[in-house]
Amino acid sequence: MADSRKEEEKNGGGGREPQGAEGGEDVCDDPILEQGAVVLRGYVIERINTEDPDRNVSSVDLGGRPNEQQDPNIKEVVEQLLRIADEMNRNAELQHLISQVQGNCAQDIFMQVARSIFADGINWGRVVALFHLAYRLIHKALTTNHLENIRLVISWVLQVIRDTLYSWIVQQGGWEGVIRGFSRWRTVAIVASVALVAAFVYYRKTR
Repeated sequence: MADSRKEEEKNGGGGREPQGAEGGEDVCDDPILEQGAVVLRGYVIERINTEDPDRNVSSVDLGGRPNEQQDPNIKEVVEQLLRIADEMNRNAELQHLISQVQGNCAQDIFMQVARSIFADGINWGRVVALFHLAYRLIHKALTTNHLENIRLVISWVLQVIRDTLYSWIVQQGGWEGVIRGFSRWRTVAIVASVALVAAFVYYRKTR
């Protein structure tokens, strides 16, 4: 496995989009990555519906399949993540920092911020923090008509899931694990807000 990754990087594959983020549909066979992409798109769509209701965005616009958000399990996972996000949105400093992120930020900057979010642990709140960062960048891509950045950002998130979060998500029983942890929403969201603020402070120092 390690050899194949090295071969990919040698052939320029290190910057390639993971399967599932290109071609308009998820084509990867890995359920964690495939469902992660669907959940992320659902999260982005719902946030846009809330914050920018005049903008009509579908899964297809974000590189997904037309009916992928109709799965009841996906809907429930997205709803739980949105509840955590609602708590995080009350953090004014966090919102101010997010608003300063450039929509065309480079992959290395995105990865540095992502690593900072998970530097001292993983929980669902921090996963939401990652999704929230991706949402902001995707929304900026939509509003500035840089549509080519949308799938790039989704592919970066999938890379973080694959490289950093994969084993942890498996240990939680998959993406549905967030549903079982609903009683910790508020605590998790507060901790994630602190982590994301710290990550953005790091981002500003390294720009």
